[in-house]
Amino acid sequence: MDRPWTIARTTGPAPAAGLSRRRCIEALALLAAGPVAAQRPAGPVATSGRLWRAGPGQRLATLRAAVAAAGAGDTIELLPGRYRADVAVVAQARLTLRGLGRGAVFEAAGRSAEDKAILVVRGDVTVENCSFRGARVPAGNGAGIRFERGRLTVRRCRFFDNEMGLLANNDPTQELVVEDCAFGAAPRHEGLLHHLLYVGAIGSFTLSGSRFGQGWRGHLVKTRALRNRILYNRLDDGPDGEASYELEFPNGGDNLVLGNVIVQSPRSQNPALLSMGAEARDGMQGRLVLAHNTLVNLGDEHGRFVHLWAERLQGEPSVRSADNLFVGPGDATGFDAGKDGNRHVGLDALRDAAHGDDRLVAASSLAGRAVALPADETPRFEFQAPAGTRPLPPGLRLSPGALQRSG
Repeated sequence: MDRPWTIARTTGPAPAAGLSRRRCIEALALLAAGPVAAQRPAGPVATSGRLWRAGPGQRLATLRAAVAAAGAGDTIELLPGRYRADVAVVAQARLTLRGLGRGAVFEAAGRSAEDKAILVVRGDVTVENCSFRGARVPAGNGAGIRFERGRLTVRRCRFFDNEMGLLANNDPTQELVVEDCAFGAAPRHEGLLHHLLYVGAIGSFTLSGSRFGQGWRGHLVKTRALRNRILYNRLDDGPDGEASYELEFPNGGDNLVLGNVIVQSPRSQNPALLSMGAEARDGMQGRLVLAHNTLVNLGDEHGRFVHLWAERLQGEPSVRSADNLFVGPGDATGFDAGKDGNRHVGLDALRDAAHGDDRLVAASSLAGRAVALPADETPRFEFQAPAGTRPLPPGLRLSPGALQRSG
């Protein structure tokens, strides 16, 4: 129903000869079909308040009508289908918007709420199993969702071809959680930067089980949040992607990056995969814990796995790096490759990096060689394509990098 980015990279076993294109299309089509199974408890579902049903053939035919009718604590269930030019502002507390079946697809079709987004959120809101496409506004930052106040949870949603996939304001009381989502297909507008996910200076941001790709000049993920938890995602720009950073913390912040696969396209607009502190000012500080990630540079030797702008941060930034794989050509200086379980290896250390199988080769000498880390830096899940996570078996001997299971 929704169209994912067209790249030929998947996570998992390398496809057999002659079947790679078909299997890649099938895997990505799962994103288009609708929800993906969550691989961990999704948390409590709101049960208080009234239940509203909206969509084709219903008394409330549009999201906008349903939001106008709903109150605090209510749930709006959206029938599967396409909702064209159906935009809304949500300000109710504890409101849940849930797409049913294959999901609700919101196509901007030239419309926006308050010249900002398809959906503007000002409250404690949960959005599940919805797609947002084609947001355009005069300022050039039209978002699938514009988050302006409260606590927002976005689960199993898809954001494609928006000027900003999801855009959050700069209120330190805001909290944002994004789980098992897909972001892609940045528009190509000269003179503008379109980030797939752009988080302002909010209080906390958690991103897990989500997939990003096909950026253009903007970043895949840019977050100014005071506290960031980036867990078990796949940030892979794809062979035709031209994003700048794959992951950026421009203000510094308190950052845990655990269990992610981060892949830079050979057509990237910036040699660094991850950056912290590039826009720091006014005493901003930075802390980075980088553990059990697989960072892959598919470009040339000018690549840089991590760029710390220490000179722009107040004091010496706190950095801990352990059990990461830095894969391919490029500079891993300062991240103790060869110490604390970190390894800088060639592309041939992975099964098929060019086609997205970023597991260690069979019988790798690195298998099971991770160093022991504190519990909060030890992965309990890993990313599972097309989006989501799966739990790691108890007692598994861990290897450096993000991907632990062989199948």
